[in-house]
Amino acid sequence: MSFEISGKLVKKYDTESKTATFQTREFVIVTEETYPQYIKFQLSQERVNLIEPFEENDVIRVSFDLRGREWQGKYFTNLNAFRIQGAGNDAPNVHPGNDIPFEIDNQSETDLPF
Repeated sequence: MSFEISGKLVKKYDTESKTATFQTREFVIVTEETYPQYIKFQLSQERVNLIEPFEENDVIRVSFDLRGREWQGKYFTNLNAFRIQGAGNDAPNVHPGNDIPFEIDNQSETDLPF
């Protein structure tokens, strides 16, 4: 299940080595809406450097998966980022979970296929 959200980059954390073969890096964005939300994402393994080209206050678009797990009777949820793009006016619209740009088709209600 993949999702996409845009916001201003607030904080980039350093890469952490969890084990000898597993590393993660976290970053936080704030959404630009009436009630802004601060959302923390995680990058893992070979993707830890995806956030590197971006600076704090850059507006970015993050594609991510929801990940959940249970450990010793406790439940954890991670927002696992897998793609980060600049969200400038020239950035393409990308459908969540796809690399294929999409356009909204302006069909009228009478053009429905059913």
